[in-house]
Amino acid sequence: MIINTGGRTDSVQYYTKWLLKRFKEGYVFTRNPLFPNKINRYELTLDKVDCVVFCSKNYKPVLNDIKTITDKFNTYFHYTITAYGKDIEPGVPDIDESIETLIKLSEIVGKKRVSWRYDPVLLTEKYTIDVHKKTFEYMAAKLAPYIDRCIFSFVEMYKKLQSNMPEIIPFGTEDMCVIAEILGGIAAKNGMYIQTCGTNGDFSQYGIHKSGCTTLDILGEANGVEFKTLKHKGMRQGCGCIESRDIGAYDTCLNGCKYCYANKNPVKAFENYKFHNPNSPLLLGDVKETDIITQGAQRSFLKRTSVQGQLTIE
Repeated sequence: MIINTGGRTDSVQYYTKWLLKRFKEGYVFTRNPLFPNKINRYELTLDKVDCVVFCSKNYKPVLNDIKTITDKFNTYFHYTITAYGKDIEPGVPDIDESIETLIKLSEIVGKKRVSWRYDPVLLTEKYTIDVHKKTFEYMAAKLAPYIDRCIFSFVEMYKKLQSNMPEIIPFGTEDMCVIAEILGGIAAKNGMYIQTCGTNGDFSQYGIHKSGCTTLDILGEANGVEFKTLKHKGMRQGCGCIESRDIGAYDTCLNGCKYCYANKNPVKAFENYKFHNPNSPLLLGDVKETDIITQGAQRSFLKRTSVQGQLTIE
């Protein structure tokens, strides 16, 4: 199975001690978002976890300890760095600090395991197409030598976003094509592989590939292992990723990004943070007497099993 640490919250940045302890102790509990009294247990052991996928906007808190995980597990790191400032991403470091941290991460884990996510791409009166062009060009020149690929997507205009970010200017097809052509051209100039994920539309004429951001091919190539040939169901429309199990919780990310789908609102996340116990197997709170704990299914996708870089036939 694939473990995802950052789909529901930025556990790397805000729950670092908890995350490291879960891997040290070898298991984690996650509450079912729809049925809060139901808890799944997942073993965080080499025989049960094929790959650990990280997604964060700030890896700085975990840099000194990340090898305790990478030395044991297959891993892949999505690092989100966008053009936006504190007005949209209040809890995220500035661009130059983020670039510096990504470079350090890449030097530790290897560039094949690191992707740069420039998403979501959105437009406002402040963040215009020209701003995206200048910012992406600046970042691409610095990051290209340290990443496996760049992944971008256009913002999804879900209902909650209309109230959280009324300043967003809706995309037209022409705008998308203009931006895709700009990003594709800059990527080519810097010898950088670029793709979309979770975005409908064919932008291949601009040198942009279409794929899931977390496919077995990507994870296998990054770690030198071979996976089975399996259908990638994806997590939502337009997504071509392999299924994974997220160990985080909604309404817990303190980044406060206005476009975030995982928080109802930033206030709720800060309220929930008060219930975080770094020593609990749950991200929020502790196990209650009324909770029902079930062992989660952990089906392996590996064709061959990797043990410290060695391959063993099944």
